Amino acid sequence: MTVQGQTKVTWWSLAWRTLLRDARAGELRLLMVAVALGVAALSSVSFLADRLNGGLQRDARQLLGGDVVVVSDQATPTHIVQHAQQLGLQGVTTLSFPTMARGQTQGGSDSSSRLVALKAVETGYPLRGELAVARALATTQQPERTSQIPAAGDVWMEANGLEALGLEVGDALLLGNSRLRITRVLVNEPDRGAGFMNFAPRVMMNVADLAATGLVQPASRVTWRYAVVGAEAATQKFVTWAEAESKKPEVRGVRVESLEAGRPEMRQTLDRAGKFLNLVALLAALLSAVAVALAARAFAARHLDDCAMLRVLGLSQRHIALAYTAEFVWVGTFASVVGLILGYVVHLLFVSLLAGLVDTVLPAPSVWPVVYGLGTGLTLLLAFGLPPVLQLASVPALRVMRRDVGELKATTLSVWALGLTGFAVLLVAVSRELKLGLMVVGGFAGAVLLFARSEERRV
Repeated sequence: MTVQGQTKVTWWSLAWRTLLRDARAGELRLLMVAVALGVAALSSVSFLADRLNGGLQRDARQLLGGDVVVVSDQATPTHIVQHAQQLGLQGVTTLSFPTMARGQTQGGSDSSSRLVALKAVETGYPLRGELAVARALATTQQPERTSQIPAAGDVWMEANGLEALGLEVGDALLLGNSRLRITRVLVNEPDRGAGFMNFAPRVMMNVADLAATGLVQPASRVTWRYAVVGAEAATQKFVTWAEAESKKPEVRGVRVESLEAGRPEMRQTLDRAGKFLNLVALLAALLSAVAVALAARAFAARHLDDCAMLRVLGLSQRHIALAYTAEFVWVGTFASVVGLILGYVVHLLFVSLLAGLVDTVLPAPSVWPVVYGLGTGLTLLLAFGLPPVLQLASVPALRVMRRDVGELKATTLSVWALGLTGFAVLLVAVSRELKLGLMVVGGFAGAVLLFARSEERRV
């Protein structure tokens, strides 16, 4: 095709020229701001939600003690341990039970007895997180983080237990038939639960010293916990197999704990936090859709005369439509990248504001907020910004002489439905829940219908 019979103009070159011209003239400023702010609002919430969810998942697994835990009132069945090893999972066994302890100072004087929660651990514990210990009872220093366990012959005890028995680090603790030395103050253990027994002062020892104490007897109330960690696929296989195995009549006193099944309070916390943050993200996306639609209609109204002149020069509707589509894809990509940068900066501000409430280091965000951000920007611009702009391709050449022809028409319901369908897919993906996404889409669809009808009446 030729324009003025001289220069061959392709839709690609036309899109590039119109992009440069509109950028210099400031025609795209409002559209870019609307898309960038929409992506920034959504991505900032997505970045924060992704990091909080990652932190909750990490901390929940630490509280659980692993990815999956097999709890039993006797030694973990051998075939369960062997099956976990066959799947390539790393496992650690801990034993815990209440018992009486008695202290002995370095001067040789004995203290009174005290009920304690004894926990025997083996090498490799903890699988998730770290232990926090102190070298003295009265210290102003920060606790030390360690992945080690008490050495054979040593025990670690919580501060309230030491104070109740009048002991210090270096004194002896008498447990059953054994006399063990207190070498650290136990400040925190990642997998400590909230059971009644755990309100007693915790004493941690090496499992190698347990037999010598003589505390474990046939009628002892000992809880065995076999925690495993590994690849997600292998973990899911182990959960399914272990749950089925625990229901067999010959396997008694065994239950399986996981985030999805065994610890519903953790799962509920994660779900409620995710739903709240997703609602905020969906609201930001809806407001951005309205802003983009209004800005695109104003942009199209200012380009009616330009497109009429292009029709006079011989350009087809197809060339004009492809040129504006390419221009909007470039603009949407650039505005989305800017919005992602702004969203990441804003989410860092949110994290700093939560520093006093969330006493933990959040993990780095995953790639999904970036994917959602780019998808949101392009969907907003193409689904709600492009339909009114594509009407420019049908502007008649007669508008050059008669300004009363070729005005923008009210957007048809079919066009709105097409845009809403694409946006609905995005909302469901962002919400990560079909019911929540469809509820928001339904409300937004009703608002679109009311807006379309009011626009038709006005026109």
